[in-house]
Amino acid sequence: MVAYYWVFTALYISASNASPINTVSSLTKTINSSLGMAEPLYDGDTLVSKNQRFELGFFCPTNPCKDIKFLGIWYKNIAPLTVVWVANRRRPVRRASTGVHVVLNDYGVLIIQDASKRVIWRKAPKGYSHSTARKPVMQLLDSGNLVVRDCDNSSCGDNFWESFNLPGDTLLPGMKLSLDYGSKLRYSAINSWRKKDDPSDGDFKFGFDKLVQGPQLVLTKENGVRLSRWGPWDGHMFSGMNYLKDNPVMSTTLWFHDDEVFFKFEPLNESMLLRFVLSPLGSLEFLWWKSKNDGWLTILTLNKEYCDRIGSCGSYSICYSDDPSCRCLEHGFMAISSVDWCGFECSSGCKRKYDLNCSKGDGFLKYEQMKLPDNSTVWGALSTNECENKCAKECNCMAYAILNMYGNGSICVIWFDDLNDLRVIHGGGNDLYIRMSHIELDSIMHKKRKKVLLLVAIVVLSTISFLLVLAVIIRFVCKRKKSKKKASVQEHNAFTEFISPEEDSDVHFFDLDEIATATNNWSSSNEIGEGGFGRVYKGQLARGEEVAVKRLADGSWQGIREFKNEVTLIAKLQHRNLVKLLGYCIEGCERILVYEYLPNHSLDQIIFDQVKRRLLMWDVRFKIIKGVSKGLLYLHDDSRLRIIHRDLKASNILLDRDMNPKISDFGLARILASEKEEMTNRVIGTHGYMPPEYIMNGHFSRRSDVYSFGVLVLEIISGKKNWGFHHPDHNLNLLGHAWKLWTAGRPLELMDPVLVESNIQEDEVIKCIHIGLLCVQKQPEDRPTMSEVVNMQQGDNFVTVRQPDEPGFYAGRSLIGAGFSTMERELDSVNDVTMTTLTGR
Repeated sequence: MVAYYWVFTALYISASNASPINTVSSLTKTINSSLGMAEPLYDGDTLVSKNQRFELGFFCPTNPCKDIKFLGIWYKNIAPLTVVWVANRRRPVRRASTGVHVVLNDYGVLIIQDASKRVIWRKAPKGYSHSTARKPVMQLLDSGNLVVRDCDNSSCGDNFWESFNLPGDTLLPGMKLSLDYGSKLRYSAINSWRKKDDPSDGDFKFGFDKLVQGPQLVLTKENGVRLSRWGPWDGHMFSGMNYLKDNPVMSTTLWFHDDEVFFKFEPLNESMLLRFVLSPLGSLEFLWWKSKNDGWLTILTLNKEYCDRIGSCGSYSICYSDDPSCRCLEHGFMAISSVDWCGFECSSGCKRKYDLNCSKGDGFLKYEQMKLPDNSTVWGALSTNECENKCAKECNCMAYAILNMYGNGSICVIWFDDLNDLRVIHGGGNDLYIRMSHIELDSIMHKKRKKVLLLVAIVVLSTISFLLVLAVIIRFVCKRKKSKKKASVQEHNAFTEFISPEEDSDVHFFDLDEIATATNNWSSSNEIGEGGFGRVYKGQLARGEEVAVKRLADGSWQGIREFKNEVTLIAKLQHRNLVKLLGYCIEGCERILVYEYLPNHSLDQIIFDQVKRRLLMWDVRFKIIKGVSKGLLYLHDDSRLRIIHRDLKASNILLDRDMNPKISDFGLARILASEKEEMTNRVIGTHGYMPPEYIMNGHFSRRSDVYSFGVLVLEIISGKKNWGFHHPDHNLNLLGHAWKLWTAGRPLELMDPVLVESNIQEDEVIKCIHIGLLCVQKQPEDRPTMSEVVNMQQGDNFVTVRQPDEPGFYAGRSLIGAGFSTMERELDSVNDVTMTTLTGR
């Protein structure tokens, strides 16, 4: 399946779409927007639209230029030359012609002629006659549409003629593919070039299918052979084109007017340059101009798969993207060819297991999410029951569907004879009701009844087993509660002894009933977060203050030591970038922490969310980076205690109403007794944020937090997680990817694509990437202190700062092979926390 999960970082450059290096004659003059009658536009002159986006003139399709030229429209200031429309595709201008120019005559006829007035190409306007008096003007509009219209000094009338009604190989925004159902003669389609350097008519056309009643778009070859189709229109989308549904880049429209229907597309952002192209090889592609460095990017290719080909699987067979490509419909059909069907040739298709018999009550079976078959017939406005009854009476009616095809209510669409070009469209498609023999329908009902009986038996036996197990569990729990109650009393006594009166002076002790009332008895509607430690609830105290209540779970890794650690440490810390602990509660089995409430919750819920991340433009992200660095500086140097956080990560950065960051969760924090690093035999932290020396040897210091800060900075800039980062071009994690871009001199490519829309300071972004890479150096002594980090953020002269070396843990998406042979065992919690016991060294 073609995916448009077009997170735009997945876009790739398609060299086959770029026009060749076409050339334009040396310009003698540029004319703005319009020309009046008898004002020639000579070879070498160009007509430019008011918005300076499009340009009209004579061009040469080859480089070096050969002996032919064409009059065309191309994008101004885009190299290589990208031509979107050609006038004289069948009558090129030969080099021998001199004084070549295009001009309007008195009747609005557009003419290409040479110096001897020999006509090379002409195009008369609609309703042209020699008796019609006109004051024609030729204008190149901002949309890229070349029009001929009547204009006087004050205003212009309707268009006599426009290039949008004569498309080439390109469909621009606003340009229409149309079909007049009344005459079948008024028909516009895009036609491929013969070659990349030959704009004459090619082998492929794309437009409305004139052979069927319902509107559908079809790709054909020059001999009229239909290659692929989009399926009938269902009121919202073509049934086989789910890729265009809810597209984040553009919108597509199908309009009906009297007997005429037309299709067009528009970009959701008017500043984007989009075009839809039929290549000389017959591929249909939507292209986006990104920048001079990246060129035209292919954002969607619509007919590149095997299943896009009409008749690839034969009748009554569904085409799939995996192997085998073709499979018979699930019920009532079998392969026509019994020998290795679809091992090499799949077009023989399938046949019915049982013959149909109108007189014995054939019925219909519903298939969901289907690309509707080829060669439909429209029966008009009928309800589902009416459509089914009418189809049942016609013995050669094989299927029906109900569509809002014309946007004015239900339409009955039916198919006679065999059904071809079927496909499952996951997340899209339409319901298709296929005729089945009564024998097959009876068999399906019998199988359903057997499944129901089997399911009932399983439910009864499972219920009995569950009740027996539940009785055993209840008895076990009752015994355990008695022992836990005794243990909780001992734990509470131990905790109250653990916290001295001096430690407890800054923290309020809450009664359990008071907290339960504040959280509406732990209502699920008050729940705002969950992790390995337990759940977090929003609450409101009796005095009206909003709080966040962290209720530790019975099975939480955070025990009495971590609980006491968080209460005592945060009570002594006062800084605008640290979360404020208001109090705690310990009663029975309950261990509860009460914090100030921060309405924007944690950073990870925004920065890694595809929609919410747009709230964090660069100025906000830079403010968060600076705030976190100042909070860490306070912990390391400016507080009464020298504290190492040991679990700095995006989920532990909370955001207040103004997006100011506050560091939270001090359960793993340690007070540093000296400047030297310390060692632990209980490594606890989060994958992707722990430095090498901590994971491998249990060593930690202030530089351990610096490493975690560097990872966090690169995540904030890129909007990607370090742990689990994937890139199609290499197997590096986020740190390795950032290092690769830095050494290649392309650091800004690390930036989150949504930041392109904001007013960024590129120097600030590069500075932060530089700081982030310095912070994740492999050796602790190579990392800066937080004091140095803050100075680097505030300093203007960044040239003297040393260049980073390759980071620690950068080569790979897992920790295997990164020096973990010293680990004896490893446990992962649901909170992305790793607890490791180290063997002796």
